[in-house]
Amino acid sequence: MKKLLQCLVATFAFFTLASHAAGPTEVVYHIDDAETQGIKGLRNIRNHLDVSPQTKIIVVTHANGVDIMMEGAKDKKNGIEYAPLIGALKSRGVRFEVCEITLKNRNLKKDQFILDTDFTPSGVVRVADLQYQNNFAYIKP
Repeated sequence: MKKLLQCLVATFAFFTLASHAAGPTEVVYHIDDAETQGIKGLRNIRNHLDVSPQTKIIVVTHANGVDIMMEGAKDKKNGIEYAPLIGALKSRGVRFEVCEITLKNRNLKKDQFILDTDFTPSGVVRVADLQYQNNFAYIKP
């Protein structure tokens, strides 16, 4: 009986791992500084999807990283506007989330952000949950 139970547990574990590995890769991109990570991160995501289009990607922004999601925001170095790049990635299935704690701390309003923005109560908690609970890979550009 003990051997049968061990065999059943091993079989269940094998199929659980196999079913997880068979699905698309899931990745959280963590952006907390628009100036150093904005354009680089958006290009990384574009390149990621060009090579692996089935990847599920969630971008979590907090602190100064939320600036990439603000209406009319541009990269300071070269003047490239973020919104069109974000819109193109959104059309490829990427989800963009902004930390509501950052909004409170910086006295920002949700209507200051582009329409492609989703919100999360805490960016740091969201990143941790995606990694730990949902087994997302973590990338910080």
